[in-house]
Amino acid sequence: MARIEAVVFDIGKVLVEWDLRLIYRDLIPDSAQRDWFVTHVVTPEWHFQHDAGRPLAEMLPERIADYPEHEALIRRYASHFNDSIPGPVPGTADLVEALHAKGVPLFAITNFGAEFWPDFAPRFPVLERFRDIVISGVEQLAKPDPAIYALAERRFGLPGSAMLFVDDNEHNIAAARACGWQGHHFTNAAGLEADLVSRGLLG
Repeated sequence: MARIEAVVFDIGKVLVEWDLRLIYRDLIPDSAQRDWFVTHVVTPEWHFQHDAGRPLAEMLPERIADYPEHEALIRRYASHFNDSIPGPVPGTADLVEALHAKGVPLFAITNFGAEFWPDFAPRFPVLERFRDIVISGVEQLAKPDPAIYALAERRFGLPGSAMLFVDDNEHNIAAARACGWQGHHFTNAAGLEADLVSRGLLG
């Protein structure tokens, strides 16, 4: 393996928890009904359109037209999105700080809506450790599109082979590896720490 010169993190489910159901835990107290709602109405797949760059001004009216009886709940997705991000994933921020302390360059690639980012980012100061963050909604490119990895290489100034990409989604890791990157499929901080130690990035 090529020497790792930088570590590139995903954000959702790697640095911060994310669950659309949390937006509705007060308004839909029954867990089965809440599960139904985020499986059929405000779904991860629908949300991904915003991650990919589609504006909320287009998405909301369209969805409300499909589910007019749920208009208030659909609008809550836009007004209370931060409720879906309850806090940090245990242990990962500590690894970011440890890598930073060792002088390892840190970057991020995240599938995240451009309209939600400004209210989200200040809540998590660990994001300030990253020298640059590629945000899918801003770029209108989303993982696992190979184009977002090519953009990241240009922005970060390193070839993919010199970067370790950490993501919870296996498809995103597979796409990065197909572009020549090194990858770690994230499941928990302990597993990531062991990988970083084995690569000589932490010790």
